[in-house]
Amino acid sequence: MRKENRKSFVDPQPEFPEPEKQDEKQGEVQEQTEQIIETGGITTGKGKHCIHCLTIIGQIEGHYILPAQNKTTKYEHVIPQLLAVEQDPEIEGLVIILNTVGGDVEAGLAIAELLSGMHKPTVSLVLGGGHSIGVPLAVSARKSFIVPSATMTVHPVRMNGLVLGVPQTLSYFDKMQERIVKFVTDNSRITPERFRQLMMNKDELVMDVGTVLDGQAAVEEGLIDALGGVADVIESLYAMIEGEA
Repeated sequence: MRKENRKSFVDPQPEFPEPEKQDEKQGEVQEQTEQIIETGGITTGKGKHCIHCLTIIGQIEGHYILPAQNKTTKYEHVIPQLLAVEQDPEIEGLVIILNTVGGDVEAGLAIAELLSGMHKPTVSLVLGGGHSIGVPLAVSARKSFIVPSATMTVHPVRMNGLVLGVPQTLSYFDKMQERIVKFVTDNSRITPERFRQLMMNKDELVMDVGTVLDGQAAVEEGLIDALGGVADVIESLYAMIEGEA
């Protein structure tokens, strides 16, 4: 009898990720999502260097709670987050993304002072808008960028609600305004005289005094260092981390 040569075929088994790796990846994604929701920032370690991204969006919320429908950045969340970034040995640099209409002056200035005093490399990027107290926040980084379509509004200190029309109130406003002028001019290339001119301009705004600067104008005035996008921000931060800038 003749025996037939039969080849045995084994069905290929579909490749599935190992359960442990799959669970680890899902856990990492969930952790990052929770971090974004809770703090408005995220630490990324997948690239060449480990950097933290902080977002400052909407209105800066200070000593008073804003209505629930307002998009806010709470300074009591940002301040401990910055301290944690400064102390974490794994984080090598910080990116600050801004799209803010302004908000509480003292809260915004407190965050800006913390940013300017950090030893770790910091780079800021203005997207959409960096208005009012967003100006000191934008210039607080070691290097600042702005996209061409973004705008920045420079105006004097304002207060909503009941204000007593007495000399002491005006003196308080003047002192607070000088704090902002000094911080901005110390951390950018604009002069105090030119910054005050922009603040008191009467031809730009309908219901107020001040100046609206687009991305190119903000760079030309010396408020922001350069035009650029996210790729320029990362490249600049990497150069700082590696000691090339």
